[in-house]
Amino acid sequence: MQAKVGDQLLMHGRIVGQRDRVAEIVEVLGANGGPPYRVRFEDGREAVMSPGPDTVVRARGAGA
Repeated sequence: MQAKVGDQLLMHGRIVGQRDRVAEIVEVLGANGGPPYRVRFEDGREAVMSPGPDTVVRARGAGA
């Protein structure tokens, strides 16, 4: 997985009824665009994460 600042991580819900979550990448901590990433969620919380297989990168400016 490779990403850059401004891209979004879309984390699919893993349980029936759980909604997808979206976080914006604010800092890439890994080499060559790889994880871990510092992200900001829609509610303003920030976290450092290494996304799992249920996560996809949405490039900045890509349609929803």
